[in-house]
Amino acid sequence: MKFAFFAYRDWALNIYSFLETEYDIDLYTPPVSYSNLKDYRAMFFVGWSWIVPKEVVDRIDCVCLHPSPLPRYRGGSPLQHQIMNGEKESAVTLFKMTNQLDEGPIYSQTSFSLDGTMKDILERITFLGLDSIGNLLNEFEKGATPKTTPQKGEPTCYKRRVPEQSEITLDTIKNCSAEHIYNFIRALGDPYPNAFIKGCDGKKLLIKNAELEK
Repeated sequence: MKFAFFAYRDWALNIYSFLETEYDIDLYTPPVSYSNLKDYRAMFFVGWSWIVPKEVVDRIDCVCLHPSPLPRYRGGSPLQHQIMNGEKESAVTLFKMTNQLDEGPIYSQTSFSLDGTMKDILERITFLGLDSIGNLLNEFEKGATPKTTPQKGEPTCYKRRVPEQSEITLDTIKNCSAEHIYNFIRALGDPYPNAFIKGCDGKKLLIKNAELEK
């Protein structure tokens, strides 16, 4: 039984590197031509940022890993928005993709802490994502149709952030708390576009780490 895995971020590729030793699973990285896909039992999209065509979603079970407690934080840059909003906890959610963005029924949802650096957070997502996807692959291999539950609660949606939004301006410093700025910086840790300030020469000073005084 063959599966497909779509990824391009390092943490997602790390999940694949573990899974490929146990399952018959093909890796796809951008750019992808969906017209040439094999007839897979299921396809997994992990850290994926592109729309999957309707004809693919309608034909094959497509599973997406979304790092938020859906239906909250649908859309782009979910980790960044959660951290910047002061959330303390998130979730690794596996859901069945539909033709509506991040609206499909949920296979599993596992909570994790948003404390620490972006590296810490991505390591948690990697570990939980590997476990959750592995469990789902086992069900598919047994010939089962994994159970799903509808998303419950009030949805919130966010747009994908762009690098220009990573700037810390004088207005930010004047109007935001130290904790807010701290969360802003760590939400934009590598591999994301780092927080920065601009000098009078127009050059950017990247801020990769910060520490909040207790």
